[in-house]
Amino acid sequence: MSITSIAVLGAGHGGFAAAADLGHRGFSVRLHARNPERLAPIRAQGGIQARGIVEGLVPVDLLTCDVAEAVRGADLIMLVVPSVAHETYAQALAPLLDGSQPVFVNPGHTGGGLHFVHELRRAGCRGPVKTCETVTLTYITRLEGPTTVNIYSYTKRLRFAALPGRDRGELFALMKPLYPEIVEASSVLETALANINAVFHSPGMIMNAGWIQRTGGNFLFYREGITDAVGRVTAAVDAERMAVAKALGVPAVSFLQLFHDAGLTTTEARDSGDISRACIESAPNKTIKAPGTLDHRYVHEDVGYGLVPMAALGRVAGVPTPTMDALIQLAGLSLGIDYWRDGLTLEKLGLAGKSAAELLALVETGT
Repeated sequence: MSITSIAVLGAGHGGFAAAADLGHRGFSVRLHARNPERLAPIRAQGGIQARGIVEGLVPVDLLTCDVAEAVRGADLIMLVVPSVAHETYAQALAPLLDGSQPVFVNPGHTGGGLHFVHELRRAGCRGPVKTCETVTLTYITRLEGPTTVNIYSYTKRLRFAALPGRDRGELFALMKPLYPEIVEASSVLETALANINAVFHSPGMIMNAGWIQRTGGNFLFYREGITDAVGRVTAAVDAERMAVAKALGVPAVSFLQLFHDAGLTTTEARDSGDISRACIESAPNKTIKAPGTLDHRYVHEDVGYGLVPMAALGRVAGVPTPTMDALIQLAGLSLGIDYWRDGLTLEKLGLAGKSAAELLALVETGT
C-alpha cells in the first residue's frame, strides 16, 4: 500500500502546514476544520499561502467541516490537533473506522495515541485500529494570518511509534515517504516520555506568568523567556522524566539531545549542558513570541496533557516527580483548573490499575 490521499483533521498551525506541504508535494489533501469560518478565507483565496520551506499558493482538494466527508476513501487519516481535542475526534471517527485506514496522531505528545484509542473504544469502536504517532509535530511552523502559514522547517530525527507496537514496522515504512526524518521508537511509551514541549513549555509559562500577563506575550518566548533560572527548573523536570523512563525500561535521552536532534539548537549549545543557551541559540524558534495569555495550549496541553500523565507514569514506576508535581499544582492554581482531575489521567489513557509490566505488554499488543 502507498499513500496518495490524506485527510488532515485540524486547521491550526500544524494542519495548515501539513495541508500546504503535502499538497505542494503532490498528495491529494482534504482539510477538515470544526469551524467553517476557518475555511472560508482559504476557499475564497483558492488555497493556502505558504512561506518558508514551501513557497506559494497551494490549492487544497477538499475543504470541509464534515469528518465523514474528509475521511471517506482517504489512504491516511492525520489527526493534527492539540491533545485536548483527541476525545472529540475519537467520538466523530468511531463509527467511520473499519481498520483499513491508519490514523496518524501528529503529534502524540504524552500518550496521545493511547488516549485516542481508549476514547475510540469508549465511543463504541470495536474493530481493529492501527494508529501511529510522532512525539511532536512534524513541522516547526506558525500561522501568519487566516490563509498564510510559515513553515520554518521539518522537525528532524522525529521519534515515531505505533499502537499496537507490533504494527510499527509496517506503519513506519508507510509513513517514511511522507516524512523522511522520522526514526523508529521502541513503543508509544518511549514517544510519550520524549515530549520535550511538556518539559520546557511548562516551566517557561508558569515562571513567566507575570510577564505574559503584563505584556500580553510581547516578548520572545524561547530567546528571552527561557532564562538560566527557567533552564534549571527545566533540567529538574527532565531528570524526573528520564528517571521514569529508566524505571519502566523505556529508552530515553536528555532534553538537550532531543532538542538538538530535532534541529532546534546548535551542537555547541547541546554540549554546554545549558538549556537556556540551547533555547537562545534555537534558530527555528528565534522569532516566536510568547503566548498572550496563560489560557493557552502551552499550559492546558503541556501541563494537563503532558506533565500530568508523565507524573502518573512515575507513580506506576515508583519514581517521585516533585518538580512536575509543583508545576502542575501552580498551573492549576494560576488558572483555577484541577489538572490532576481534568488532565490526561491514567484512566483517560486506559492504563488505570496497570502494573509497569502490564503497560509494556499493552503497548505491544494494543489490548
